[in-house]
Amino acid sequence: MVSGRNAQRGESVATALRAAGARAAFTSADLRTTGACERLIDATLRQLGGLDILVNNAGILYTANALETSNEQWLETLSVNLSAVFYLSRAAIAHMRAHGGGVIVNVASEWGLNGEPNHLAYCTSKGAVVQMTRCLALDHAREQIRVNSVCPGEIHTQMVDDILARHGGDPKYHLQKLSAGIPMKRLASPMEVGRVIRFLASSEASYVTGANLPVDGGNDATAGPYP
Repeated sequence: MVSGRNAQRGESVATALRAAGARAAFTSADLRTTGACERLIDATLRQLGGLDILVNNAGILYTANALETSNEQWLETLSVNLSAVFYLSRAAIAHMRAHGGGVIVNVASEWGLNGEPNHLAYCTSKGAVVQMTRCLALDHAREQIRVNSVCPGEIHTQMVDDILARHGGDPKYHLQKLSAGIPMKRLASPMEVGRVIRFLASSEASYVTGANLPVDGGNDATAGPYP
């Protein structure tokens, strides 16, 4: 089941999956709205007949410190980045527990492990996801439900491009400057994070639960900006 707010993009992903031989469907959902998470899980069970793996990947980001963060931005960030993870996981766990187990992979962030200036709401929400991952894993380990998270660093996504565009000037220069502070001297592709999610969701990770795994080119191993 593929879900998101952009129906055109979501349907195109589902179509590509079907063309590759998968059984796939798309459900439009705005996880900020009351009941959307539960309806998404219900749609998955109804259309696909079960739920074995949940990947919580929705996220938004505002660049602001406490004084610059509006009430609306704070609540929206927590709603999408944190509350949706809880509501989707709770609904999924109820089904998984009754059907012998399952896997949840949360997309947190390296900024949930270490923090970042001028991203208060985002870092707070992702730090809470890291802790929620641990608690869910402990609560449901005996029910054969594994819960882990990936903590991506600088990944070359549209979100990164949008942030860099707000700086103005040459986008390539900003990317090079960003890459210079990473031990591996480059940004990752979304596919590189996807492979780690696939590992955590697979039987290859059958004894891994409660882990928050950095996928950050070495950033988490440093004590500050890499020279």
